[in-house]
Amino acid sequence: MVNSSAFKLSFLGPRYWLTWVGVFFLYLISWLPHKLQLLMGKYLGRLVHRFMKKRRHIAEVNIKLCFPDMPENEQQQLVLENMENTGIAMMETGMAWWWPQWRVNNVFGSIKGLEHLEKINQSGKGALLLVPHILHLEMASRVMGINCQGVGFYRPHNNPLIEYFTTNGRLRSNEFLIGKRDVKGLLQALKNKKVCYYLPDQDYGRKRCEFAPFFAVTEAATTTGTLLFAASKHCEVVSFASHRDKDGKYHLEIFPLLENFPSGDDKQDVTRVNQRMEQAVAIAPEQYMWLHRRFKTRPDENAPSYYK
Repeated sequence: MVNSSAFKLSFLGPRYWLTWVGVFFLYLISWLPHKLQLLMGKYLGRLVHRFMKKRRHIAEVNIKLCFPDMPENEQQQLVLENMENTGIAMMETGMAWWWPQWRVNNVFGSIKGLEHLEKINQSGKGALLLVPHILHLEMASRVMGINCQGVGFYRPHNNPLIEYFTTNGRLRSNEFLIGKRDVKGLLQALKNKKVCYYLPDQDYGRKRCEFAPFFAVTEAATTTGTLLFAASKHCEVVSFASHRDKDGKYHLEIFPLLENFPSGDDKQDVTRVNQRMEQAVAIAPEQYMWLHRRFKTRPDENAPSYYK
């Protein structure tokens, strides 16, 4: 369990000077007017689209695989908008980490479905909140903290200084954080009736996975880790969606409980998880993290990569 991160004198050493420069500029930008930050992020994203060809290619492949019936010009437009939102996400990180609460309140749009979390709490259980890798996740979590603080299940950063800022930034909206290898820690949080964020929608490899449909891809590697936590007698499972509207306000929604989950049929269960992820992504597909190689693991180990 992580509920604080202490500053170390070693952070002042030459090894971290470039990190300090980046953090300093991100901090300064976070104090600019909100609409200006969104505009800056949008144009930064266009630079990503133009110059980071490998990442753009990954997004192009993912979108083509997931939406094969979408006309090619619409696919390319979606890729461009996705890159723009990638740039905006960089600005949103600074907003989430350093904005005072009054600024966060100003961009709160709406929240639906809190009654599902309340019902779980009243039953004496914890909530496993299934969250897709939305690009504005840092900000969505900060906004969610206005109404309900949760527990973040995350991968610690390899750079200790970035980990310091990430941890303290996320603790502005979370009760505490749990490292991804601390399975017992997350199970204990559920037992203590906490709302725990869990992101089940990326390709984590062949180990502990089932191949299940995700949009038009009929066999996408999907983690069964979700089922490990969902099987706890102290847990109920709901899912989460968020999008940023054209005015820069954030709208959150918690969807109803997954009934009879897990059922004992792993493939059927992870298919239901993917369906919940599709439901959330479909609200604003341009704001989803398409830059991840979602389909890098194929059922046939000898099959060529989609991303070559």
